[in-house]
Amino acid sequence: MNSTGRDGPGRPPRLSRERIADAALQGDVATLTMRELATRLGVSHSSLYRWVPDRDGVLDLVSEVMVGRVLPEDEPDAGTWLDWLERLAWAMHDEFLAVPGYAAHVARPHRHHLASFERMHDSAVAAFRAGGADARQAEQNWSVFGLGVVRWLAAAGDDPAEPPFALYLGTLLRGLPRHDGERRPRG
Repeated sequence: MNSTGRDGPGRPPRLSRERIADAALQGDVATLTMRELATRLGVSHSSLYRWVPDRDGVLDLVSEVMVGRVLPEDEPDAGTWLDWLERLAWAMHDEFLAVPGYAAHVARPHRHHLASFERMHDSAVAAFRAGGADARQAEQNWSVFGLGVVRWLAAAGDDPAEPPFALYLGTLLRGLPRHDGERRPRG
């Protein structure tokens, strides 16, 4: 490897996975085309295909970036699990709504970047487990919580004021069962 961090001679590549994801995040991911992305990057359409196989490959890169942005850095534990979930939801709110079309993309039933979303899934299930849920209940809680947040964000679209996310999230978190079988007190 030479001093530029590359193997062999020649100019450095104009593209990278990071540049592709960053460029994709600059517009509406719901309507993104490979041709449009290549233009944004200042490369030929065929050059882009050397890095990603298709539009789904680009969206996988975008999901990798987005999951990295929203996952809290700390691990949830018995004392922080509920706060951890609230921080996750607010990060999803802020980041997913900042990228036009992303929440709607994630809410649609189709293949997502499994490794990225598996990281989010595993961390959220760990939070529910830290809160006392058994494995089955933790999976169910994540399904309701994760889908609920994503679908609210997708429905909010360009007008995230109704219903207010704070109210929705508070209701969702209060509705989580205590793990002794009782419901959380209202309030």
